Amino acid sequence: MEIKAADVAKLRKMTGAGMMDCKKALVEADGDFERAQEIIREKGKLVAAKRADRETTEGAVIAKVNGGQAILTCLGCETDFVAKNEEFQALANAIADAALANMPADMEALMAVSVNGMTIEDAITQQTGKSGEKHAIPFYAKLEAPYVAEYIHTNGKVATIVGFSKAIDAQVGREIAMQVTAMNPVSVSKNDCPQEVIDKEMEIYREQIRLEGKPENMVEKIALGKLNKFFKEQTLEDQTFVKDGKISVAEYLKTVDAEVKITGFFRFSLND
Repeated sequence: MEIKAADVAKLRKMTGAGMMDCKKALVEADGDFERAQEIIREKGKLVAAKRADRETTEGAVIAKVNGGQAILTCLGCETDFVAKNEEFQALANAIADAALANMPADMEALMAVSVNGMTIEDAITQQTGKSGEKHAIPFYAKLEAPYVAEYIHTNGKVATIVGFSKAIDAQVGREIAMQVTAMNPVSVSKNDCPQEVIDKEMEIYREQIRLEGKPENMVEKIALGKLNKFFKEQTLEDQTFVKDGKISVAEYLKTVDAEVKITGFFRFSLND
């Protein structure tokens, strides 16, 4: 049957697929728009399956805040060329907007959220078929607090959201978010540092100390000293505030508001 240009344009508007892909799908579907859409979706799934083992080291990391709610997500792809594409950026932002509006509990729930008239999972598959590159969401996190600040690095590949126990000056919140982005702490403080991280560090320190030939009765004491140094360098509140270079993050916050506390944070980088 004859496929009219107007029908191709209509399907393209419905799916966002290329003109030739739309024409081929309509030909295969004998002009049935519903079947043609399914053909285009199946093509996306086929491309996704073929490129499943590819790494998505490029993309867009996005942080969004609405009052006391925030999300941090990333749409990944294979190349910088695709990452800079307007359609890719639009989809990445649409996913982030949908995440903020719905605050899904986890990645599985996020993939079921609707965006552009379909689930996020289907939208990603469709975009994969259009670009010929693997697309994926490697990270999603949500955060709720009385006040939330965000920071997205200029390269769009790393971002952070930070929660505070009360409202603070926006610039202060941004500075703390920038601190997290730059220094990548493991936790807010030593008190909430994951036990598995502590155990791993102590194991490394003990081995190092024994290799140095220190007496066995001194190993634990020296290891604990190294652990305290680790906390100072790797936990947010104890880290040196990079903008000042002389005081810790906790000390800086006290100069702003003695009562404010950092309640939590999330950071994601495509470069890590």
